[in-house]
Amino acid sequence: MNEVLPIVYLSGIVIFLGGLAVFLFLQIIKTRRTENRFYKLQKKLQNEKGTAEEYYELASLYLDKKLYVQAVNLLQKGLKTGKKLEPENKALMYNAMGFAYFSQEQLDLAIRNYKDAIKLYPDYVIALNNLGNAYEKKQMISKAVEAYEETLKFDEDNKIAKRRADLLRKRLVTSN
Repeated sequence: MNEVLPIVYLSGIVIFLGGLAVFLFLQIIKTRRTENRFYKLQKKLQNEKGTAEEYYELASLYLDKKLYVQAVNLLQKGLKTGKKLEPENKALMYNAMGFAYFSQEQLDLAIRNYKDAIKLYPDYVIALNNLGNAYEKKQMISKAVEAYEETLKFDEDNKIAKRRADLLRKRLVTSN
């Protein structure tokens, strides 16, 4: 029995390290693909005018890197370029721009962009949740509750909207 324990222990370590190596390898491949796409899009859009989808894709990569100002600029270019875009796609761009502004604590601009997204695509649950979050951060509790309740009209199982609306309703009751 004493001879088996070290073998089991070493086998466990080898399996763990093998799994870790595979995980790291896959992460490296994923990161290289993302960086390669980032580089190609960046180079293309510096040299020529792109499509709204390309501007959105590059802006999304900038958002992932927390480069919000650059993302906003690209989203604005994408909206100018994509005048014939479907309303849902424009709404995605406005929502992303709202997220960029929210991340920079520019709440009024974030709210305006979330509202623009919702105007184009009224049942856009993510934008509605984001709007509620922005109102909440701005201490506009009743408007935040309204936004979360609007979310629940389209997605009654939305856990975030349920939880936030319930919590905020309690705050409204105690403050009155």
